[in-house]
Amino acid sequence: MIKYLLCAPLLFIFLVTYNINLSSAEPAREITVSAAISLKNAFEEIGKIVEEKHPRTKVRFNFGGSGDLARQIEAGAPVDVFASAAQKDMDDIDQKGLITSGTRMNFAGNSVVLVKSSMSQIRMELFEDLRKPEVKKIVIGNPKSVPAGRYAEEVLKYLNLWEAVRGKLIFAEHVRQALDYVARNEVDAAIVYSTDAMIRPKEVRIITKAPDKSHQPIVYPIGIVKGSKNQSLAKEFITLVLSTEGKNLLKKYGFETVK
Repeated sequence: MIKYLLCAPLLFIFLVTYNINLSSAEPAREITVSAAISLKNAFEEIGKIVEEKHPRTKVRFNFGGSGDLARQIEAGAPVDVFASAAQKDMDDIDQKGLITSGTRMNFAGNSVVLVKSSMSQIRMELFEDLRKPEVKKIVIGNPKSVPAGRYAEEVLKYLNLWEAVRGKLIFAEHVRQALDYVARNEVDAAIVYSTDAMIRPKEVRIITKAPDKSHQPIVYPIGIVKGSKNQSLAKEFITLVLSTEGKNLLKKYGFETVK
């Protein structure tokens, strides 16, 4: 009896050590996801789910304007997954053979809204109110590198407002920077995604939504970057984004479902 009692602690230590060795035997995996900054909140949550489901896994993010992210990939940045806020930026690198064939998928949609600071006393109800003399500063993303900026330009041109407000425009490096300006009441208005306006409801007030036909459809594509050193984990990340769980999470942050 004493003999068995003495052996029990040793057996316990052996089993614990055995399990630790098994766990450590599994190779550590890591991917870098370059994504449009409008996806930040949703993707960070998706990244945590991937890490919880797969021990010894790390999902790192690089958020920014889609155009800038595409140029980084072209320059050889070590990226595994690219998610853009517009087809154009994905097209730019896909046509250069930088996206793994068969991995590109559309996964979310969005809309464009006109917003102002909750502290602002300027009365605005329509995009046409941007003509008002008291509206002196309007921030949009830089159309050259930020999809939200291109959509904003399309909206303003469609409504015949581009030339009238061009001198009031301030270009932001990405849509979240535009949101910061308006939240701090440093500008009189901003044109951003509805999903971005939703994350700061106390500081930012949505004035109106842009007509759908006033801009190109906002569709977010995602794909695996060619040369990724961990294609299997990159595929798992995209699979989760496209799953019912991923779609529900994106919907939670205001993104629209696309076919």
